[in-house]
Amino acid sequence: MTQVNDTLSYPKENIRILLLEGIHPSAVRNLNKNGFTNVERHDVAWSEKELLEKIGDVHVIGIRSKTQITEEVIQKAGKLKAIGCFCIGTNQVDLTAAMRAGITVFNSPYSNTRSVAELVIAESIMLLRKIPLRDKKAHEGVWLKDAKESYEIRGKRIGIIGYGHIGSQVSVLAESMGLKVSYYDILPKLPMGNARRVESMDDLFETCDIITLHVPATPDTYMMIGTDQLSKMKKGSILLNLSRGSVVDIHSLKESIESGHISGAAIDVYPKEPESKNERFHSELQNLPNVILTPHIGGSTLEAQFNIGVDVSTKIINLIDNGTTVGSHSVPELNLPTQKNAHRILHIHENKPGVLSEINRILSDMNINILGQYLKTNEEIGYVVLDIDKQYDEALIEKLSGVKYTIRSRILY
Repeated sequence: MTQVNDTLSYPKENIRILLLEGIHPSAVRNLNKNGFTNVERHDVAWSEKELLEKIGDVHVIGIRSKTQITEEVIQKAGKLKAIGCFCIGTNQVDLTAAMRAGITVFNSPYSNTRSVAELVIAESIMLLRKIPLRDKKAHEGVWLKDAKESYEIRGKRIGIIGYGHIGSQVSVLAESMGLKVSYYDILPKLPMGNARRVESMDDLFETCDIITLHVPATPDTYMMIGTDQLSKMKKGSILLNLSRGSVVDIHSLKESIESGHISGAAIDVYPKEPESKNERFHSELQNLPNVILTPHIGGSTLEAQFNIGVDVSTKIINLIDNGTTVGSHSVPELNLPTQKNAHRILHIHENKPGVLSEINRILSDMNINILGQYLKTNEEIGYVVLDIDKQYDEALIEKLSGVKYTIRSRILY
């Protein structure tokens, strides 16, 4: 029998953490403070080729929206335990491949909601006041001092498509500015304040002065705003897209603006975006009147990036320190207590009948006392956490790793 120390089985300083795309230093500080000192940080995204060459000895990788974690990268990442998406989405990661490899994927879906919501309100005011035109003319030396086609935001109706964390925050800010709020979501959502839920997007198009989009990138939202939808919008209304570049048909929007049916637009995301600051940006919407184009910065405030850095790094720390997977998009979520005077083992396996029974049979045959057992499954995999007596047989991990359908098994502490 072997007595183990109440420490991580793998020294923290040997856990290699790779952070790409200029992740906020708050993440590095949080990791360092918790004993993870082997942290490498880069300001740029890596190509798939670079990842394939260098991912082999990485235990944790942190990315934002540009770096693509493909199935090929995951297959090459033999030591990878976690992928941290330091942003709202996870569509840059092959989640199915990560799940089947037992790699936990985290993101930060709430930390920049305020940043996006504030920009929506600010750009709505700018578009209703025709500020892009007046700013351009002032820079050209033209004194365009009049109230023509310039309107207050108060009393107008804003239509929010997607009433999730960002959409509902827009709702609160909009109402405080005197806007009337309507929203549409495919799921029933309780309204904030005096917001009114409508039954279809057409209801929003027909009644709203402002349409703002806050939906994920899915097959259902692909090009959801095209010629037909734009034609149904109120003449003179404005459109804002700070969600995903795939949800608006840019060419149709250009035609609607040029015809005068849509009076303005604010776009932060695009079907194709530059890979880096060195690549030139092109869009059909460039140089159109009353159009604000921003380079995917809806959530890019210092406050948001600081909070995201802390949030995602904390999830990574909790995973490595005690096996907690709350917020995971791949491994089933478990919120685990810290066990004193115990030994913790993590076991990830295919979700097949008989696996848990086999694990318990092994423990029973080896006369090992279980102090705690936690199990969560999804459609493809199961996650079992075992807390056992500090006295254990060295052959235990080998036996657990040999259980049929095992994906990975390891000693945590």
